[in-house]
Amino acid sequence: MEIKGIHHVSAITANAKDNLHFYTEILGMRLVKKTVNQDDTSMYHLFYADEAGNPGTDLTFFEIPNAGTTHPGVGSISSTSLRVPNDAALEYWKQRLTEYHVDHDGITEQGGRKVIHFRDHEKQRLNLISDETNIGVPGGKVWEHSTVPADKGIIGLGPSRLTVRKPEPTIEVLTKLLTFQQIGSYPSDVEGQPDILVFSTGDGGTGAEVHLEVRKDLPQERPGRGSVHHVAFRVEDKEELTKWKDRLESIQLPNSGMVERFYFRSLYFRDPNGILFELATDGPGFATDEDFEHLGESLALPPYFENQRKKIEAAIEPLDTKRSH
Repeated sequence: MEIKGIHHVSAITANAKDNLHFYTEILGMRLVKKTVNQDDTSMYHLFYADEAGNPGTDLTFFEIPNAGTTHPGVGSISSTSLRVPNDAALEYWKQRLTEYHVDHDGITEQGGRKVIHFRDHEKQRLNLISDETNIGVPGGKVWEHSTVPADKGIIGLGPSRLTVRKPEPTIEVLTKLLTFQQIGSYPSDVEGQPDILVFSTGDGGTGAEVHLEVRKDLPQERPGRGSVHHVAFRVEDKEELTKWKDRLESIQLPNSGMVERFYFRSLYFRDPNGILFELATDGPGFATDEDFEHLGESLALPPYFENQRKKIEAAIEPLDTKRSH
């Protein structure tokens, strides 16, 4: 039983059309699945990733049109990293973000890696992180039709940053329950705050880290558009996920039980600081109901929702995701 790294990150948007434009046209990610939130089919669930939606490359969004403004704070997943191949790619991105009038902080350093912190149009807190020194979990592959050159494009998810007031309960979940180990720390960019702690799992590297930030000066986060809903960690298969369910139940930690998501199977639970974690299987994957060439072009519904297709399509705004060949 070993967590292999980050599986996906799911965030909130208030506008699917604008979200689609930003993540596919500006960031050059591929929309690998256009589906609905299986817990509320009146909202889109969009998956952006590498060419095939490989585990560890998916940034997903729930569309909640009436989502309010996010008020940043503790008890949150406060930043999502997107991996690029090397330091040279960051020079390209610095120019690209400026060209597209994306709010960014230029190239800085974070824990020995070069990064660019930036915000999308809804103030989603993101950073591009260089894989220059990565020897751990490998990245994915940029889609050949991306708006960004293959040697510069986003190849997966990097570290998720968690922000809490009291670190001990989250550290206990990461290290005693899950399979993370603290491997280092780096200075906070906020004066007077403790160092940010780095936790790693599996083969390690950029795609297998969680960074824990302690902030005594912030209130509880009030989530909305531009906030992260949950972070999911990779487990091998259904058999291993079942063992994790048994483990959570053995320590009486409330959880969702096994949840069928069709493209993967999941298990959800919260840490004592209220952060929502998911464990998700590496398969079956996104080519289960669409062929590779046409991923994300049609509204995909798992078989158990197919009999509701007309009702579901009537409840959501059409979103044009057909690629002009």
